[in-house]
Amino acid sequence: MDRRSITTDEGDALEKVLEGVLIVHKEVGWTSHDVVAKVRSLLRGSKVGHAGTLDPSATGVLPILVGRATRIAEYLINWDKEYRAVLRLGETTDTQDATGQILTKVDSSEVTEDVLQAVLARFRGVQQQLPPMYSAVKVGGQRLYKAARAGRSVEREERSIAIHELEIVAVHGRDVTLRIVCSKGTYIRTLCADIGQALGVGGHLLALERRRVGPLSIEQAMTIDQVAGHLTMGTLREQFISLDQLLFQLPAVVVNAEQAQRVLHGSPIFPSGAGQLPFSPAAVSVRLKNESGQLLAIGTHDTGRVGSIRIRKVLSLLSH
Repeated sequence: MDRRSITTDEGDALEKVLEGVLIVHKEVGWTSHDVVAKVRSLLRGSKVGHAGTLDPSATGVLPILVGRATRIAEYLINWDKEYRAVLRLGETTDTQDATGQILTKVDSSEVTEDVLQAVLARFRGVQQQLPPMYSAVKVGGQRLYKAARAGRSVEREERSIAIHELEIVAVHGRDVTLRIVCSKGTYIRTLCADIGQALGVGGHLLALERRRVGPLSIEQAMTIDQVAGHLTMGTLREQFISLDQLLFQLPAVVVNAEQAQRVLHGSPIFPSGAGQLPFSPAAVSVRLKNESGQLLAIGTHDTGRVGSIRIRKVLSLLSH
């Protein structure tokens, strides 16, 4: 479809359809913001964001949120992530990855695979991790990487992370390829540096590919050129994952026509379907759908308020 030839009404209708999440395969050298800017340019100014930053030197899955999907990022960032990382043993750098200056060099030839396996076992499970200086974490209102570039070191607090899976894929000399499944907030370059330190030889992250974010896998991912190609052919809308699919982990509550109108106005409701939800001592986020199966909103079910559901985000474009 030639977007220059469509009418304003057709363009508005197209923009309403082109929303959800695109699974983009970020290429090396691009920042996550570069990818967002490129997609925004392709979609002629649509609202675009991303879920889960990748460093410029990293490649792989970058979920790109388009339209109303930008409003549900908070429900996606908790997804676990899978990486393939190459750990280079025997060298430490000031950035903990290959973009930095080498600080130390040590012969790592005596590190056997058995020793490596024993050390990796110590890094599985819930643990504390110190965010690296070269990161976007804010301390005292300033990004850590800005302080690092100015030559300053800032006191940081450790954060709780979880390494669900950590296994060796291959060993080539001093380079160890690892498969890592971890929680949000995990810095893979810090993990590599910590493993190298535990081995007594040091180490840094040589290369990183993100292979999965929650249910979004690299097999589904498209390059920016492929996104542009689908747009030109008029097939891009088929590549989007809908808001309803993205929120699959939230229980669904079906409301009748009268309740649907209350939902669209942001008013709390007391649907009979809420009684079928499992009991939880804390408030639970739910999807609210009409009887036709259309996603209307995200609500919060409070079992302590006689099954009431408060509306958090109205997502439907239905007429009020």
